[in-house]
Amino acid sequence: MQPAVKVPFTDLAAMAREVWPAIESEFIEALLAGRYIGGAPVAAFERRWAEYCGTGHAVGVANGTDALQLTLQALGVGDGDEVIVPANTFIATAAAVVRAGATPVFTDVDPDTLLLTPDLLTRAVTARTRAVMVVHLYGNMPDMHGLAAAARQAGIWLIEDAAQAHGAEWSDRRAGAFGDAGAVVTDDPELAARIRALANHGRDQGSAHYQHRHVGTNSRLDTLQAIALTGKLDRHDQWTDTRIALADRYRKKLAGSPAVRLIDIAPEARHVHHLMVIRVPHRDRIQATLAAHGIRTGVHYPVPCHQQPPLRRYATQSLPVCEQAADQLLSLPLFPHMTRGQLDQVCEVLDHALSQGTLR
Repeated sequence: MQPAVKVPFTDLAAMAREVWPAIESEFIEALLAGRYIGGAPVAAFERRWAEYCGTGHAVGVANGTDALQLTLQALGVGDGDEVIVPANTFIATAAAVVRAGATPVFTDVDPDTLLLTPDLLTRAVTARTRAVMVVHLYGNMPDMHGLAAAARQAGIWLIEDAAQAHGAEWSDRRAGAFGDAGAVVTDDPELAARIRALANHGRDQGSAHYQHRHVGTNSRLDTLQAIALTGKLDRHDQWTDTRIALADRYRKKLAGSPAVRLIDIAPEARHVHHLMVIRVPHRDRIQATLAAHGIRTGVHYPVPCHQQPPLRRYATQSLPVCEQAADQLLSLPLFPHMTRGQLDQVCEVLDHALSQGTLR
């Protein structure tokens, strides 16, 4: 019998309850009117999201995976081209490359941040390289100035996978504003137009309904989601500040533990803590002990991309940092409505698990 959940891993329902009073009227109106695609709510969200990210344009699409694939396709990246991808990421990053017809080239990551570095990027470039997917993982950003310089030197596109980093910054510049992709966000109006057309069955904006310039797909942000996202955007900074404060409390409490390795944060980075990731020995046993005390955790990610069965054919070398970290990574509960008492309880049980027979 599963123990009662004392500390959930996250609480999306609490966020929805907080937002609902502000969006209820518009949401129900759109629902009952049968307006499910496009319209003023989508345009309003796109405008506000571009402003938030500090870019000129935002194109709402169905999901982050489509955002990456559509960006690659709009840039002309495809068959015969290589795209550099850090192996420590969700499979969607690499899958977008494969779906676009290109070849992912996997790299290792920095042992302290678990993110891509300019040196690793430079070493992975070949004559076939057309782009690099820079992943802002867990809410943290890598050295964007160095990566942008390395990409320029190599003459390749820099595309940001910012799905876990809404509001994250590097030297006061927001995630999504260095390259292309996100919702998709970009400063390039022509690129935005191509992505919008590809996501809308290949129709150029303003063209007749059955006139298709490209072979596209159906990847449009629906109206109801846009209404909900705009409501959440009104609270995003407040929720982010709360997450950062909770993560700071975690880091202070765990800093003295010799068995816990924290993820490094560069001085130039504003880590928004989409996830509270630590590295511990005997991760599976630690996770089981926390679960036995009603504390839910996650693992992001237990299998590096280059070791996933459908992607192994692209693996050309061992990536020791990714492979070692995959056995140690543990994501602790973290969400805007988490209480300090819940956080302290997680730390107490974790400390007990690390110091007791769990590790024998």
